[in-house]
Amino acid sequence: MAMKPHRKKRLLIILGSVFGVAAIVGLVLYASEQQMNLFYTPTEMASGIAPTDRVLRIGGLVKEGSVKRSESTLLTTFIVTDLAEDVTVTYDKIMPDLFREGQGVVAMGKLNDQGVFVASSVLAKHDEEYKAPEVLDALERAGHPVDKESK
Repeated sequence: MAMKPHRKKRLLIILGSVFGVAAIVGLVLYASEQQMNLFYTPTEMASGIAPTDRVLRIGGLVKEGSVKRSESTLLTTFIVTDLAEDVTVTYDKIMPDLFREGQGVVAMGKLNDQGVFVASSVLAKHDEEYKAPEVLDALERAGHPVDKESK
């Protein structure tokens, strides 16, 4: 028994719509995966589980005495720590006004093959009492819990 022309047309429209929606969902998922910035602690980066081929975020405390500023360029090198492991970070733009040693920081960039994190942006804490949730979690995972009331 042959399918009537109007039913065949309706079936083709439904199938085309289903495939179109599936293609759109697939493209959105692919694009969101490319834009996702994964967060790693210094311990996770030092252990080698962080990929070197994509944009990442690292959070922790700026290690006391680790900030080195170039005399002739904007390049700043500092160490981010979760009090268990340290990762060297370089940044070649103007640092945020609130950037200080011993304070929380979240940097976005890429980990190079030498284990140095090359930051494209650096975010510092908001005030004396604030610690970014990512920084608190990083310190807690490293075995150094921080008083949650100081968020």
